[in-house]
Amino acid sequence: MSGFSITWLDLRESADISGRDKDLAEKALAALRDEHRALAPRLAVDLGSGTGSTLRALLNLGGDDIMWRLVDLDGALLDEALRRHGQDFVIEDHQSDLSIVAELPLSGARLVTASALFDLASQEFLDHLCERITAQGTGLYAALNYDGTTQWQPAHPLDAQVLDAFNQDQRRDKGFGEALGPDATRALQLALAPRGYCVEIANSPWRLDGTNADLVIALIEGIFHAVTETVNAEPLEQWRKFRMEHAHSGSCIVGHTDLLALPDTES
Repeated sequence: MSGFSITWLDLRESADISGRDKDLAEKALAALRDEHRALAPRLAVDLGSGTGSTLRALLNLGGDDIMWRLVDLDGALLDEALRRHGQDFVIEDHQSDLSIVAELPLSGARLVTASALFDLASQEFLDHLCERITAQGTGLYAALNYDGTTQWQPAHPLDAQVLDAFNQDQRRDKGFGEALGPDATRALQLALAPRGYCVEIANSPWRLDGTNADLVIALIEGIFHAVTETVNAEPLEQWRKFRMEHAHSGSCIVGHTDLLALPDTES
């Protein structure tokens, strides 16, 4: 899996926090605190943890009593997470290749968490991970999975073509095999519901405007470079120029979904 810079992760975090569904996040926190669960202590294993965005999201809801096991391939991101939170939380950091599911340190977790990860992952990765999670009765909180929708204002005639090309790019190998892209949340639901899990899904869109101009500009550049091989150069450059001209005055909604899957104790 290719890494992400601290700059990019920090840039998107405010949009992630605003978009993340609060009800599912609160339920995820409640599951971590549920003393009726056999697994102890209150341990969350965060996959693709980066600098600790999931930790901070639950901290914003009062989750200052949770133990964290942060797992990422990028040691620099883990170091940054420890720098930011190592004095305030019980944190284990594990530098691991996320694609090797059998070696992920999941034991003892009440909840496995991930933010903006599963749309990068393959069906094979998802199946293997769900097998491990369900075998030990662990819940899953998977937030901010891209759903394949983007709405720009003002509109441009090339928006639909660019979106289609971008969604195709989202399915290329990101280090786990062919990526699920916009199908990730549905794939998780189909994997976990038949295994006796209660699955809830909620929308968690980015709602961006001029106050998020730096993120909008980075998003435009990212989309532009992702589709250069599939969209004709001249109209694509016109699209990019139009979008940049409206980065401070326009708006954009990028669709994401959150999923919480917990063992159904009544089944």
